[in-house]
Amino acid sequence: MKCVTVYVKGVEAGVLARFRNGSYEFRYTRRYQESARPSVAFSLPKRKAVHRSAKLFPFFFGLLAEGEQKRMQCRTLRIDENDHFSRLAETCREGTIGAVYVLPR
Repeated sequence: MKCVTVYVKGVEAGVLARFRNGSYEFRYTRRYQESARPSVAFSLPKRKAVHRSAKLFPFFFGLLAEGEQKRMQCRTLRIDENDHFSRLAETCREGTIGAVYVLPR
């Protein structure tokens, strides 16, 4: 299992995990879930239950670069272009466009 911590405006919001079988889980931290802060994404509403998916959640996939930027990042970082989780962990750190970023655990 590989994990990244998801932040919204600098506040830890949850953990995104990829399992060996290729499935994904997103879980809000208790503190974030109980706060008045908004959910990470409309498609990931705040709830106690874990969000599960057979593929990377579309919201997180949307944070990834495309086209030539994607090819350059993968070549430079030596990441397979189809390894979306590793791309997310390595390229969507602080400084992303928008309020959400991730950091490896």
